[in-house]
Amino acid sequence: MISAGEFRNGVTIEYEGEIYTIVEFQHVKPGKGAAFVRTKIKNIVSGAVFEKTFRPQEKMPRAHIERQDMQYLYNDGNIYYFMNMDSFEQIGVNASDVGDALTFVRENDMVKVLSHNGNVFAIEPNIVATLAVTETEPGFAGNTSSGATKPATLETGAVVSVPLFINIGDILEIDTRTGEYRGRAT
Repeated sequence: MISAGEFRNGVTIEYEGEIYTIVEFQHVKPGKGAAFVRTKIKNIVSGAVFEKTFRPQEKMPRAHIERQDMQYLYNDGNIYYFMNMDSFEQIGVNASDVGDALTFVRENDMVKVLSHNGNVFAIEPNIVATLAVTETEPGFAGNTSSGATKPATLETGAVVSVPLFINIGDILEIDTRTGEYRGRAT
């Protein structure tokens, strides 16, 4: 059990039958009245974020989220398959639980599979993906205008905005959280 007075960013709790993670918290001691904890909490299954106020002495169970490194194998329609590299055990995850998490993930890439009580609810790709450009307009000498971008299709099928000098075959670093181009891979 954890009291609201012990909240910190990233702590996961069970509240009203759902699992939440603390996104932001603030201990408030008004000049008049009792102290309270103002929080922003995120439902880890639906992704909904909302504000909630707790009394500092309120207690709730701490939720244990298991993050397991697994290799993404392939998808077969609505099921995505992952393999534990230690035990070679394979699991299938519904497309609804995967969502857009695999936009920048190739087959055989490593990801983190998040579960609670054995139920997989999300997939976390690496923060930076290194992917090749498969389709884009050719870059021309002199196209160095700062800030100008063009669309480029990556080997996973994702389309990102890249600077004008990027060509087909270039290897790029992409931030998987935002889908933004970070630079050429070194």
